[in-house]
Order: sequence, then structure tokens, then C-alpha cells
Amino acid sequence: MHQGDPPGEQPPWFAEREALRAQQGASDHSLAAEQASQSIRMPDRSVLKVGVAGASGFGGAELLRLFASHPCFELEVATAGEHEGALVAELFPHLAGAYPKDKFAPTRWEVFEGLDLVFLALPHGQSQHLLGELLGRVGAVLDLSADFRLRDPGEYEAWYGQPHGLPELLGRFTYGLPELFRDDLLKAATSGRVNGTALVAVPGCYPTAAALALAPLVRAGAIDRSPVVVDAASGVSGAGRKLDRATHYGTANENFTAYGLLSHRHTPEIEQATGASVLFTPHLAPMTRGILATCYARPAASLPAHGDAEDALAVLQRFYANESFVVVSERLPSTKSTWGSNSCHISARTDPRTGWVVVLSAIDNLVKGAAGQAVQCANLLSGLEEQAGLSAIGVYP
Repeated sequence: MHQGDPPGEQPPWFAEREALRAQQGASDHSLAAEQASQSIRMPDRSVLKVGVAGASGFGGAELLRLFASHPCFELEVATAGEHEGALVAELFPHLAGAYPKDKFAPTRWEVFEGLDLVFLALPHGQSQHLLGELLGRVGAVLDLSADFRLRDPGEYEAWYGQPHGLPELLGRFTYGLPELFRDDLLKAATSGRVNGTALVAVPGCYPTAAALALAPLVRAGAIDRSPVVVDAASGVSGAGRKLDRATHYGTANENFTAYGLLSHRHTPEIEQATGASVLFTPHLAPMTRGILATCYARPAASLPAHGDAEDALAVLQRFYANESFVVVSERLPSTKSTWGSNSCHISARTDPRTGWVVVLSAIDNLVKGAAGQAVQCANLLSGLEEQAGLSAIGVYP
């Protein structure tokens, strides 16, 4: 890993883009020029140079862990704010075997220039300040924050309490949930680029768990789109590394509490990803990793309420039959089963007594809910095997 070094040999797509710019002229902003820029492909070579902004957070550290065993990604730079200049191994001893002498670089756009893939694992609101300088200078940007997940600037302002800094780019990001939007991601690698840079908004952890559970049923017409209830519990790592009274050991230990009642910012993202009207209530559980989502919906007329596991469950099994990272079975999901993996475990029941469909899903919030999903999207953008560098098997006990 080389933090802050000037770029050496530029990747093939970089030279191609610069030649294209020279031909068109700096002032040419025509539609034809943009389409030509978007036609640039990710480099066809065995090693891709990657960088991480915000690598000192939990999501950033998980990216570094996954890169260490990825067959095609080579970490060039990892940046941090308050930990700039610190050894990666000092802050995260579990990464010492892969990064024994590497230090966190300052978070400046210059350190990323010429890279194939840049992952933004910054606090919400900060990606907007960095993105503009990265366009046209890197092959792809994958943003793990919430900055570019919502398509509607008005909705962003309503839920996040401030206007978006780059509202014109909200509609240019592809929502990075491969099992539900794989075709969109493949288009992002080609025709969906902005100034030659592919843009992916990596979903949040709660929306990932809820959307994987509900979206296939909504698309199949198996459940009504409203009302849908999502109750989900997350481990404390979902709140990040920042100091917060709610996540202090003395507060979180032996405690289980709801938060963000009726106002959690993931609500519109869940609705956008599922196509349903959702009442979402998150909970903080006394565990480090994991999300368990319990989702409730009314069955549509096409879904008989037999009371067994074969109706809603059958829809989910068919939908995910060829997916490497989704396990659908009658076995009830647990967070421990997904620990450290990029998998989502799902089950469902139809209750004849109350007439509700219940769908449960479990993920590791730092892997499938963040870093692992980002790597999965990056694999797709790069023309690699979607499973490269990722495990579908959890760590137990």
C-alpha cells in the first residue's frame, strides 16, 4: 500500500480517457462527448488498484480485511481523518499480518487519482465534498455512506435535514444491491458512467436486510405493498467507531432498546428498494455484529394463507435459487450464522390465524450490510467473479 505517492504508470482506461478529452477539447460538453466518455471500460488485467477513504472506521477496516484476501484487488491507499499518519496495525491489530507497516494517509482527492476503484467509507455527508474531484480521475466510486442512495433531492432534505450538495448526481448513482439490481450494476460499468467514472451507492445495513426479505414478495405480487412493518435489531458496530453514550458498554450491555422511532433515515431507502410503504423500527442489541430483521406484511390474494412454510417461502426460494450469498430455508435465521460472511439467511411463514406473512432475515451488518456488499458490487463492475474475495460461510462459534 502506498499512501500519498504520486501515481506511476496509469491504468489503460486513464490514458484512453485523457486521449478522448484531448480530441474533444476541454470546453466540449456535448451529449456525444459524455456518451463517448461513458463507453470506457474497466481495465482488463489481473490486478486492480483500489483505495479507501475513511479506512479507520469499522466499515473501512472491514474493507481492508477483505482486500487482504482478494485475488485481484491491490490496496494502494487508505485514508483517515483524526488517525492520519497512524499505523493501520496499531489501530486494528487484527490487520497486522496484511498491513504491518502501512499508515493512514490524509483524505485528499489527489491520493486517489488514477486508481481503478475508490471506496468511500466516510461519515454521512462527507462523500459529497470529495466526489466532485474524483469524477473523471478514477475508474469507479463505491460510496458506503447514505449520501447518494436516495434518488429524490427533496426526500433527502426531508430525512437528513439539509439540502444535498450534489443533487444533480443523485440519479446517476446505481443502487448496489446485486441480488435485486444486478442488471443496473452491469449497466453502470458501461453506459452509466459520469465523465468516465462508474458510480455505485452501497445500501445501508438495515435496508439490505429488509429489501432482501421483502422485495421478491412485492415483485411477485405475493404481499400487499401497504402496510408493511419492519422491526430490526442491530449490533453496536452499526453505529460506527464514534463515541456515543448509547453504545458505551455500560449502556448497551444487557440492554435492548428501540431508537429512531418513526424517523429513522433508512425508512425512505427501504421503501425505495422494496416498493412498499414501510413502518420501520430499529433496535440496538447487546452484540457487536449482526442484524436480524423481522418483517410483517399482509398476503395478497395470490398467496394462500395455509399456515405452513411453503407459500411465501417458495417465492423466496425460487427468486434466490441461483444466488451465492442468500440462503433461504425453513430454518429460522440467526445473526451468529452470518458472522463474518457476505450471506443473508432468510425464512418466512404465513400465519392463518392473523393473516400476516412474517419474513425474517439475518446478515452481518459490516459485511453484507457494508464492506462485503461493496466488494461484491466492485467485482461486478470489474468483470470479475461476483464471489471473488468473499465468503458465504460464517464464523462459528
